Amino acid sequence: MRRKKGMTQEELSGKMGIGPKYLSSIERGKENPTLSTLINLADSLGVDLAEIFMFIEIEDVTKRKSLINKLLNEADGEQLKLAVKVLSAIMH
Repeated sequence: MRRKKGMTQEELSGKMGIGPKYLSSIERGKENPTLSTLINLADSLGVDLAEIFMFIEIEDVTKRKSLINKLLNEADGEQLKLAVKVLSAIMH
């Protein structure tokens, strides 16, 4: 998505206020970004948050559920509120 927008990792990471190495790790699936980082990513790319999730490809259902649980367990109260809104929008 970043490349499609014609942005380098340095440009996008600068716009997001994160390090280029961290962005690279996110892109390679080596990091599990917080919901706020994903929102920042979507905003910085000028896309809806849902579009970000369309690019996440985890084939194994068990791994998907495990990742969701891990992210929810790490979330604070505000992030959980957002997660409920996002999941509700996706599920309905």
